[in-house]
Amino acid sequence: MLKLNHSLMHNNITKSDINHVVKFLRKKNLILTQSNQVKKFEKKWSKWLGVKYSTYVNSGSSANFITLNILKTLNKNKTKNEIIVPSLTWVSDISSVILNGFKPVFVDINLKNLSMNTEEIFKKISKKTLAVFITHAQGFNGINSKLLKILKKKNILLIEDVCESHGAKFQNKKLGTFGEISNFSFYYAHHMSTIEGGMICTNNKKIYEISRILRSHGMAREVNDKKIEKNIIRKNPILSPKFIFLYPTLNFRNNEIGATIGLNQLKSLNKNNRLRIVNLKFFLKNLDKNKYWIDFDLVGSCNYAFPIILKTKSIIKRNYFETCLKKANIEFRRGNAGGGNQLRQPYLRNFVKNINLSNFKNVEKIHSFGYYIGNYPSLKRSKIVSICKLLNNINI
Repeated sequence: MLKLNHSLMHNNITKSDINHVVKFLRKKNLILTQSNQVKKFEKKWSKWLGVKYSTYVNSGSSANFITLNILKTLNKNKTKNEIIVPSLTWVSDISSVILNGFKPVFVDINLKNLSMNTEEIFKKISKKTLAVFITHAQGFNGINSKLLKILKKKNILLIEDVCESHGAKFQNKKLGTFGEISNFSFYYAHHMSTIEGGMICTNNKKIYEISRILRSHGMAREVNDKKIEKNIIRKNPILSPKFIFLYPTLNFRNNEIGATIGLNQLKSLNKNNRLRIVNLKFFLKNLDKNKYWIDFDLVGSCNYAFPIILKTKSIIKRNYFETCLKKANIEFRRGNAGGGNQLRQPYLRNFVKNINLSNFKNVEKIHSFGYYIGNYPSLKRSKIVSICKLLNNINI
């Protein structure tokens, strides 16, 4: 079998990124911890996304955690303690819900966009629902007008996890601008990278100021609005002004090197996204629709990976499929985003009881027969043809 040597990601940190870091490191009176580069990156990112405020942190997972911590901090009605979440997502989304004292309420997905089934969300809404924490999985848009209308009518918050969907849109508006808060990840394998990193985005000034405080040990001096800081100091005269800790939290800061890489990568993001969109459409066009699910909703999507869903229900054929990919040296992940159905993971056994998995048929399909492989800007059309030819020739 031909060795295609196809990895999940290729050269995401470029020579240009390295050159910008070297140039930055040669500056006099250098500060490497969070400083001016971080501020510049936050400002540039906010402008690119179309929001007022952004807070740069050390990972998308940290962005998730701080976001749910903000909800806990601002939640006045403690009877509203349920967060509706997808069964297909990254572990930190669910962990952040649990660690901040909320109850996760799980919803099955829609195969067309790998996000929560809207009708199932409506069924799970109760008087206890505080927010819907949606994951725009692998570059697909997960929201629609009906969802936004119902959530607004019921006064339920929308939180967007856009960690895998930088630049994807709904109604020509970027994802991450619809919810009260949105989260992004700049992990090495995503649309753009700061090696590790994340962003918390909002148009709400109060949320923004709290996110800055929670990012850095809960310190009051981290607020951007100095009037707020002066008021806090006035209320705590016995404390050192530089060491007033408002909330029990940790250090989630990033650094100047990560921000420098982010500033440079952001320049190429739109161009790279356009290439990824073209790649995905070409990939799906060349897949055998008798063997693979190809009926994805591509409107507004921007995918950093090629999703593959086998139509077979045979575990034997699935295992043979994986063997063929390994022999061809095609790196893959089964379960798509986050390894499949989160409800099957050990960490949830003490928190979620009596779940009937037959009510989660679509995520169960992804759990056993869903995959993704790499889609990166430098990928040649001839390589995509070779990958599709190999996939189509596998006897499944």
